Amino acid sequence: MSRTKTLAFALTVAAAVIGVAHAVTPSVTHSDPVEIRSLIKVAHTPNDYLKLASYFRTKQQTFEEQAKAEKQEWERRSQNTVSLAEKYPRPVDSSRNRYDYFSYEAGKMKEQAAHFESLAANAH
Repeated sequence: MSRTKTLAFALTVAAAVIGVAHAVTPSVTHSDPVEIRSLIKVAHTPNDYLKLASYFRTKQQTFEEQAKAEKQEWERRSQNTVSLAEKYPRPVDSSRNRYDYFSYEAGKMKEQAAHFESLAANAH
């Protein structure tokens, strides 16, 4: 019986956490790319530009977190000097390439966010 109560408690806590996270997170972060593209085309108010900037800042943070995790994996894999790891493509190469990709995407998102922030500032 205690196992059932523990499971029920865990599910209740999880539901509460998800509900709070959903309430705090702005709706623009859950936008799909089609919605964002259409907002880019029709945006003309500072609020629209700020929504877009917020979306791109969120994407930037996501890519930066992924790059940080991949950087750690790259460092971990670079410690492996076993001869099997020397075959191409080496695991360390894959991690480096993923790190470069995530860093590049984070930079693009940063540029997009800065662009829409400047449009919002100029629209006032």
